[in-house]
Amino acid sequence: MSERTEHPHPKRSTSISIIAIINGLGLFITLLFWGAVYFKRLIPSPGSITTMAERANAATTYGFMIGDILWSTPLLLLAAVGIWRQRFWGWTAGQMVNILWVYSMTIVWIRDSYCVISPGAMIFLPFTLAAMWATYALWKHRESFLATTG
Repeated sequence: MSERTEHPHPKRSTSISIIAIINGLGLFITLLFWGAVYFKRLIPSPGSITTMAERANAATTYGFMIGDILWSTPLLLLAAVGIWRQRFWGWTAGQMVNILWVYSMTIVWIRDSYCVISPGAMIFLPFTLAAMWATYALWKHRESFLATTG
């Protein structure tokens, strides 16, 4: 006779699996993007620029890089793992990531609308669109994340 144990979470839906994978991909591309910007010196150091507007633009880009490294990448990791495992903390991290995508890309697209569309705006636009869908999908499936908080 075998003893049967109940799994604490319902079967993961396809949309939840897709959201977890998108967050993992977002983490990888974010690190790759900022690694290329920093190590290949694609943006000059703000201190090396004399024109105030160009210095401000470079500083803003470096500010996004630091913000993404400090906040977005850890949250993307937590979201990818936690959503895949259907944990409440993963759901929370996922919703936080979604608002970060929408917020930061709103700033980038407004900035770029006054000059030229940046590579980052194009690379990360699909993640922003996915975040808008994921916000709703996570909310719709929120009960499957409430079984445990561990």
